Amino acid sequence: MPTPVIAIFDIGKTNKKLLLFDESYRVRWEESIQLPETKDEDGYPCEDVAALTAWVQIKAAEVTTDARWTVRAINCSAYGASFVHVDREGRVVAPLYNYLKPFPQPLLDQFYYDHGGAAALCCQTASQLKDSLSSGLQLYRLKYEQPALFEEIAWSLHLPQYLSYALGGPLASDITSIGCHTGLWDFERNAYHRWVVMEGVGDKLPPLLASDTCLPIGARRLGIGLHDSSAALIPYLRTVTEPFLQLSTGTWCVSLNPFNETPLTPAQLDLDCLCYLSYQRKPVKAARLFAGYTHEQETQRLAREFQKPLDYFAGVQYDQSLTGTATYEAAYHDLIRDIVRQQAASTQLALDGSNVTQILVDGGFSKNPIFMHLLAQAFPGFRVQAASVAQASAIGAALCLHEHWNTGTVPGDLMTAGD
Repeated sequence: MPTPVIAIFDIGKTNKKLLLFDESYRVRWEESIQLPETKDEDGYPCEDVAALTAWVQIKAAEVTTDARWTVRAINCSAYGASFVHVDREGRVVAPLYNYLKPFPQPLLDQFYYDHGGAAALCCQTASQLKDSLSSGLQLYRLKYEQPALFEEIAWSLHLPQYLSYALGGPLASDITSIGCHTGLWDFERNAYHRWVVMEGVGDKLPPLLASDTCLPIGARRLGIGLHDSSAALIPYLRTVTEPFLQLSTGTWCVSLNPFNETPLTPAQLDLDCLCYLSYQRKPVKAARLFAGYTHEQETQRLAREFQKPLDYFAGVQYDQSLTGTATYEAAYHDLIRDIVRQQAASTQLALDGSNVTQILVDGGFSKNPIFMHLLAQAFPGFRVQAASVAQASAIGAALCLHEHWNTGTVPGDLMTAGD
């Protein structure tokens, strides 16, 4: 008998994945691909939206006709800050512009001048509006730099919603994409910002549907897609019973607090703190620190200085008596102490104003005993533990539609936790 599954397209900047989960959320099949980039009209590298569309459509057709599976539903998670622009016939009419593309300062100054100034705009939209990472500014740029193209665009869909549309879904906007450092959403008014209406940008945005919208497409259900960072929080939100802060560690260490609804202050914005909206339309306060990059650079320096292998740090065990720089072990402890001091200050930005008492750490630093010991010392009275969910963004996209395709209950063991 074929196995009932949900198919999830999990689209990152580098790796594009298709995963099939059974009703226990075990991966039954997975395929990954890396697609070559193309260039926009300015020669700047960007996603090849035609190649991505073709791959998604081909793979969906393959798994839905494979006798091994009964695909009950399909959903997508994808990186944010990226629009696909289509005309009235649904044809893609512009490149999928790269959110790393530099934004012209004169145009940014014009935007600030016309719409209330940088300080007010950043506070109202709960994000730093300074470059293409704010996808709303991408639309503003098209209006003033390419007005003919702007007029040709009927709908601008964030990438997760475009992927759903390419699979036969509706023209839709989703709050996890709209509410993620786009500059489009006014967190004070809980609505699109006034500039979106004044500039005619709102006319390009499809109707805002609930994140768990699930429409019948043939014999299965199709979701409208989610922003991957928001999707990755869903397994924790569905299985952890007490309020928590998730510290996601990698090159960037991001403190995510879904239980803090206090407004951002200008000081917090200046310290790289922002808010976005969860799939439940609730604010998630986030604070970023470039700690993983610092660790990488400094461990390379220590390896040269003490003539050790690059990964020597992985074998260093916690010893609270070690200080100074006389040995590699002591110098490494001092490095982690400095990183944890910075991390504690960053994490505190996301904690202030909430009643959270547990911190769940995932990613690289969660496996570092020195980091974990020192972080626990920095937060007395908090429960600090390593926690992880494999394929978190893909599982989150599946869980968002759980009631539409899964006949069982949400498993309690999706998250693995340690001391």
